[in-house]
Amino acid sequence: MLKKLLGGLFGSGEAKSGTARAAEPVEYNGYQIVSEPVEQGGQYRVSGWIRKPGADGELLEHRFERSDLVPGREACDQLMVSKAQRYIDQVGDGMFEPR
Repeated sequence: MLKKLLGGLFGSGEAKSGTARAAEPVEYNGYQIVSEPVEQGGQYRVSGWIRKPGADGELLEHRFERSDLVPGREACDQLMVSKAQRYIDQVGDGMFEPR
């Protein structure tokens, strides 16, 4: 029982339940937001991509993951889009710069 509790707190080393299929992209200020939540224990983790065509035609991508868990897929997609829009407004193209 203690192992199960600690595993839940610190990660049990088990593989994630899986990534759900990607939602249709949502356009926002020249960016594409693609919700691709991760299923975990009957819930969905906010996750996906923010994409934008670069000046040279190359597609710029930023992996967007949050710790939020949501019980329904549709609610997760909506939360992903709203959080990504806020992130785009705050960071802009800086998200594509190397760290």
